[in-house]
Amino acid sequence: MSSSTPAPQRVCFQLQVHPDRLEEYTRRHAAVWPEMLQAIADAGRRNYSLFLRPDGLLIGYYETDDDEAAQRALAADPRTAAWEAEMAPFFVALDGARPDQGAPQLTEVFNLEDQLAALDDEPGPTPPA
Repeated sequence: MSSSTPAPQRVCFQLQVHPDRLEEYTRRHAAVWPEMLQAIADAGRRNYSLFLRPDGLLIGYYETDDDEAAQRALAADPRTAAWEAEMAPFFVALDGARPDQGAPQLTEVFNLEDQLAALDDEPGPTPPA
């Protein structure tokens, strides 16, 4: 039986890190500024991960209850501006957008938990009398 709490929005995005800056990008993300970590959490993003391929393809994932509100909160939060300004040069083709705002989002086409929950919601066979 599924719960009555709405499922969080799952957001996946991609960016391209300049291949000659991969080491530095990885090093910077090994210890993100505490104020930036708190700003992300305060905006309502959780279960946030970044995955980096050797050619610089970066895939990010997070969950939130309201991504538009989280984006507005981060855009307005002064703690994020300095971090985003420092990170922008690492990325290819953002056309002046901040990385947190210029990343194309990917469409989710499968989620195991959602499909299992849908099976649980289906009526089962009627037992014999």
